[in-house]
Amino acid sequence: MQTPISVKDKKSFIQWFLNNYQLKKRESVWILNYLINHQELLSNVHFVRDAKFCPRSIIISSHCSKEVPFRFYKDHLVTTDPEKSFHDIRLNQKDPLYIQLNFKKAHQNTLYAAVLEDNPFVPDEYFITRKDKDLAQRLLDYSLRSFKEKDLLKKIDLALDEKREEEFHKLVKELKSLEKNSFYQP
Repeated sequence: MQTPISVKDKKSFIQWFLNNYQLKKRESVWILNYLINHQELLSNVHFVRDAKFCPRSIIISSHCSKEVPFRFYKDHLVTTDPEKSFHDIRLNQKDPLYIQLNFKKAHQNTLYAAVLEDNPFVPDEYFITRKDKDLAQRLLDYSLRSFKEKDLLKKIDLALDEKREEEFHKLVKELKSLEKNSFYQP
């Protein structure tokens, strides 16, 4: 279980962030300043990555980021209008609010890392990429081929030991076919 981030730490981080980064939308500054000045609201704020998966979240980007300037997500609805999100934040102060900040080298920033929490809403399969799936399939194919090859070699050895020439030739033919039709070679 992750240790909760204190309101004081969140407030200090937001102040540092506002002092060091220029945001793409000026309303984002207003929202972050509003959070700083409302302790109860700030206690329900959680800084996360991949905020789009959260039931109620904001994505805010600085000018040095290539990401979208602003997004507010609520129950599968998305808006780029900060005023609508501000209205929702004021009306629902006791509801959890998840915030993702996009700025240069955010993943390397220790101050951001100190307030980041695990995102409980990210689906398990989100981190499995196409490359991972292809690699897993190749590994599975190779393992299966390797198993079949070892099994055939054992059977060939046994056929040789027992002088069963016809079975030997049949198994060698199977082995050659397996090697010929193999897509992946180590």
